[in-house]
Amino acid sequence: MHLERTSFAKRLAGYTDAVQLPEQPVVEGRLLRMVGLTLEAEGLRAAVGSRCLVINEGEYHPVQVEAEVMGFAGSKIFLMPVGSLAGIAPGARVVPLPDTGRLPMGMSMLGRVLDGAGNALDGKGRMRAEDWVPMDGPTINPLNRDPISQPLDVGIRSINGLLTVGRGQRLGLFAGTGVGKSVLLGMMTRFTEAEIIVVGLIGERGREVKEFIDHILGEEGLKRAVVVASPADDAPLMRLRAAMYCTRIAEYFRDKGKNVLLLMDSLTRYAQAQREIALAIGEPPATKGYPPSVFAKLPRLVERAGNAEKGGGSITAFYTVLSEGDDQQDPIADSARGVLDGHFVLSRRLAEEGHYPAIDIEASISRVMPQVVSEEHMRQAQRFKQLWSRYQQSRDLISVGAYVPGGDPDTDLAIARLPAMQQYLRQGLRESVGMAQSEGQLGTVFGQ
Repeated sequence: MHLERTSFAKRLAGYTDAVQLPEQPVVEGRLLRMVGLTLEAEGLRAAVGSRCLVINEGEYHPVQVEAEVMGFAGSKIFLMPVGSLAGIAPGARVVPLPDTGRLPMGMSMLGRVLDGAGNALDGKGRMRAEDWVPMDGPTINPLNRDPISQPLDVGIRSINGLLTVGRGQRLGLFAGTGVGKSVLLGMMTRFTEAEIIVVGLIGERGREVKEFIDHILGEEGLKRAVVVASPADDAPLMRLRAAMYCTRIAEYFRDKGKNVLLLMDSLTRYAQAQREIALAIGEPPATKGYPPSVFAKLPRLVERAGNAEKGGGSITAFYTVLSEGDDQQDPIADSARGVLDGHFVLSRRLAEEGHYPAIDIEASISRVMPQVVSEEHMRQAQRFKQLWSRYQQSRDLISVGAYVPGGDPDTDLAIARLPAMQQYLRQGLRESVGMAQSEGQLGTVFGQ
């Protein structure tokens, strides 16, 4: 059959409303069955990762649904749909699309809210594409990457002073639900010294998307940001694409020499989307219901962030990781710790005490801090952590009056400096504290 189509990538970007098919004859397949989220087709040859169009030409309601090839078995092809399958029936045509899915990029993306396919969600019309790029970015030789050597001011005192972030570092925010992850991300978005901010809202509640943009990001923050949103009710493949898309946007601006801040909320939802897809095509579960492909995809996504080659831009990335039931040994949390350059743990106990941001500095670490701060700064940060940890160890004894002053000099000093340490760790939602100020206030905790 001879059909016509415009560029698939242009359709993804909202340049035309309907998919049209190739002018040249193509080998079509037929839909055999649908099992769960998976479509099985027969009669066509298509590579894993290529895109197809499932067409049901009903008399009254013709339906076209995009799908991606996820696997095969013999002559059968397994596809995962991007959108709803309502209206698709057995025997529907499956037509391969020859494009590789190049996506539009450019400075016109700043201030925009997009979905995982590059379509505008903000009602501002289509954006002007300056470049077209594939979804997978170029791989950087690890020996050619510029080492992390400069601190990044995130505007949060406890992080700047005790868990200093380096430009090009990749960090995780580990926490259960309702302890202030999104609020902390919003503070970083407003206060961090970055030229471009890319925010990925992956698998979160739809209500939170607008709240994050209006109340947390704000009008000023949005001007230098690109938001990619794929809420929880999107198809798992769309959530997967959204995480890859926002990473690709960050890579694009980094390759332009920009210093980029990438915030992804959350890495766990990305892993869960991949789990849904893998289980649907028959991959066996390995660790607590997660198939092996989940743990293979996490480092592939995270390793794309970081510094470019010497003289280029950088991507400093923060990924939120949901700890189910506040379990820090959750398989995704455990895997993420192994591929990230540090992690901040948010404590439910601190949040319940009204201590915000609720960062547990005992359980948190920035692995690049020694390379980006002075020796004096490092010494003060270690001393602060020692005193804070000593107080936490004796907290129960102190609270019931069982601790006798003079029993331990460090504990006595920790009790004396507790109000100053608590004040240092707490910060208002709209309060920004720079790097130099954070380091100076760290010295005053010890009366220096």
